[in-house]
Amino acid sequence: MSVPPATLSAHQLEGVAAALTSALHRPVGRLDASVITGGRSNVTYRITDGVHHWVLRTPPRAGRTPSAHDIGREHRVTTALRGSRVPVAEAVLLHADEQLLGGPFAVSTFVDGRVVRTREDLADLGDCEIDQIVASMLGALIALHRFDYVSAGLADFGRPEGYAARQLRRWAKQWNLTGNPALQPLADEVVLSLSRRVPGQPASAVVHGDYRIDNTILDTAEVRAVVDWELSTIGDPVADMAMMCAYRDPAFDLIMGFPSAWTSDRLPSPDRLAAMYVEAGGCELAHWDFHLALANFKIAAIAAGIDHRRRSGADSGPGFDTAADAVPRYLELAREALPRAAR
Repeated sequence: MSVPPATLSAHQLEGVAAALTSALHRPVGRLDASVITGGRSNVTYRITDGVHHWVLRTPPRAGRTPSAHDIGREHRVTTALRGSRVPVAEAVLLHADEQLLGGPFAVSTFVDGRVVRTREDLADLGDCEIDQIVASMLGALIALHRFDYVSAGLADFGRPEGYAARQLRRWAKQWNLTGNPALQPLADEVVLSLSRRVPGQPASAVVHGDYRIDNTILDTAEVRAVVDWELSTIGDPVADMAMMCAYRDPAFDLIMGFPSAWTSDRLPSPDRLAAMYVEAGGCELAHWDFHLALANFKIAAIAAGIDHRRRSGADSGPGFDTAADAVPRYLELAREALPRAAR
């Protein structure tokens, strides 16, 4: 079973330095690298020359699943969002050649701040601070959903219509690649039920695809940067809220491998989160039951993918040995979210 190396080799760092120099971010000294923990998909390093700091992200070297580690998407969308009301780190470069690190990589500026990942992290915050963080998160998400992606050059970042049907096909395919055969009957039932209810799409927007508290960097109680954009595309903004709410189930702790901040009962309930989004000026949450069911199915497929990478020897660490236990719970949540008549 392999883990990301704690650092990159001298040769690799020399190549990264050359790439930074070509992007007009010339290091002032020798680079050092260390792994930033917490991710379940791409490998993330903090790179420094002793004065400047960057973040380098690259896909895992084994156990990859199609379109699940797309750092090119991250780079493109954060480049387009720079200067908007959506807080993001500055995109520095995308290096598509896989020879240097064994995969493509993207570099962005390092955003200093607090990442609230665990229940322990949340314990350091007062109730008023938590309320402000949730409000800031919702504000950033609403700003994203209002962002004029056509004017920003993202018209071809994804097809504006048919998002739900595409997502269902994509995650059903990923499930078939990585899912537990023993759970296939339940997964098939969920997919069939969803396929019978695919709704229309009243609005289109940039969607993050993986939005929750630990995918933000905070300054006190404000979001300084939204991170982890590899699942972003043009789609139905209701899907972002559905994912945000589906992650609130305690089974998400099995995927994280510890009591996570986002499952704490100190945060608003899923129903309250959805209501707060609408009250703050977000879009109407049309076809909510469908989107919540699809979100739960997607998380089941994500957890199955994490377990797939563990079994392939690509990853280890917190959550990788328990993610599989979350899969049946999320499949059941997906089934329960749909009215019985639609099954």
